[in-house]
Amino acid sequence: MLLKQSFFESIQGDVKLFEGKNAFSQVKLNVYSFYQDGVVIDCGAHVMRKQFMGFYEPLSIDRVVITHAHEDHEGCAKYLSDKGIPIYLHPMSIEKSKKKANYMLYRKFFWGIRPPYRANPHEESFESRKYRWRVIETPGHAADHVSFLNESTGQLFAGDLFVTPRTKLILREESIPQIIRSIEKVLQLDFGEMFCCHAGYIKDGKKAFRQKLDYLYMLTDQVKSLSKKGYSVDEIHQQLFPRKYQLSTISRGEWDSKHMITSILSE
Repeated sequence: MLLKQSFFESIQGDVKLFEGKNAFSQVKLNVYSFYQDGVVIDCGAHVMRKQFMGFYEPLSIDRVVITHAHEDHEGCAKYLSDKGIPIYLHPMSIEKSKKKANYMLYRKFFWGIRPPYRANPHEESFESRKYRWRVIETPGHAADHVSFLNESTGQLFAGDLFVTPRTKLILREESIPQIIRSIEKVLQLDFGEMFCCHAGYIKDGKKAFRQKLDYLYMLTDQVKSLSKKGYSVDEIHQQLFPRKYQLSTISRGEWDSKHMITSILSE
């Protein structure tokens, strides 16, 4: 197999974490799934289904909640649904989940082809065995992106809203202004610990989000200032992001630093 895979299981309090990693050449991608109090938050990639399903096998699962309909987060939904476990997803992605996934070849290579599955629309809130949860709309990385706040414990499951404090690449459809608004929104919530589907466990979630927000504010100011001076998108891109990332090449530009600039200037 061309992909080098590795897997790691850990525990943080009563949260179980399972991480799958893929590496090909210089590109290294990972994804986490979390389990707490009968709830699975995101369910890994189809190409890693054997390992992720092995993680789920001994667990007592009441529901699966998905932060957004990307293949690295919903890849095992069908297999959990086949066991009679209800899957919950943003209403705008329910119909898409019933169909065979359609995305670029490199994404199929890294994450596999997500099979169709049936999902229920997210509720505004729900209760697990011991805890009460809120579903928070946090678009930007994806239009259907949500985060889950465990109101009983003050823990935030943030999907792909955080990922890294200094974003260098985004997908073509992502929006930096929307991400900024979503971060501003979650910073108004009462939480401490944060679980990110790519960064894993972060003890001080608010501090991490403030760092990211400060960076995105600074980036927005830089982009707008250079644009007002007459610099083109390509010139701004070269000044702010001179490094070329292999993922940009492999994805044929679906991932690129330039999308950060265009999304900022689009508003």
